[in-house]
Amino acid sequence: MSSNYVLVSRFPLKNNISTDIFSSLKSTERKRYYFCEEPGVNEFLELRSFNDIKEISWVEEEIYSMFHNFADVLSADIRRELLKFVESPIDNENDLPETQYIQLRHVEVPAHNYQQYRQWRDETIFNVVRDNKDKIQSFEAFHSLISGVPGVMFISAFNGNKEDYKKPFTNARYQEIIQQAGDNYITGGNEGLYTRIYRAC
Repeated sequence: MSSNYVLVSRFPLKNNISTDIFSSLKSTERKRYYFCEEPGVNEFLELRSFNDIKEISWVEEEIYSMFHNFADVLSADIRRELLKFVESPIDNENDLPETQYIQLRHVEVPAHNYQQYRQWRDETIFNVVRDNKDKIQSFEAFHSLISGVPGVMFISAFNGNKEDYKKPFTNARYQEIIQQAGDNYITGGNEGLYTRIYRAC
């Protein structure tokens, strides 16, 4: 059961920060914590699940206090965005992923092309995902409701070897799909696309 809303909070960290500083934060069914595994990206990530948007107000003080509680280790302000669930080629049985790794995959699509993009991705990207369900635990598509970096966000959850997981998304077949996306559906061409892998902590 996918969450109706996911609040993504990115904590940009100073260099050489011990991960022990976050030991007080415990993952639950509605909150999950991760460290970025991408080279040169020193970032801590929190995902929060909400079934109704009004639930955000119930934890407003907790969310706000994190800015002050972790001020000494942050290199900049916390970056947050609220995502709304759209669809899923591989359903998540839980509110949030419970796997060893997740990958955030973002793309900004022009509004006038969005419905055509939805059909195209079901026939291309989602087919690749479905063909590799032995490597992918869940794959959910969201769209930004409130964001400074608006667009489509996929949350892909997986266990095991990262290189095995990435193979279907780096081979010649997928590179052709990415080229099609860049030519037809991505704002700013391929520069409008990014992916990041995070490890659960």
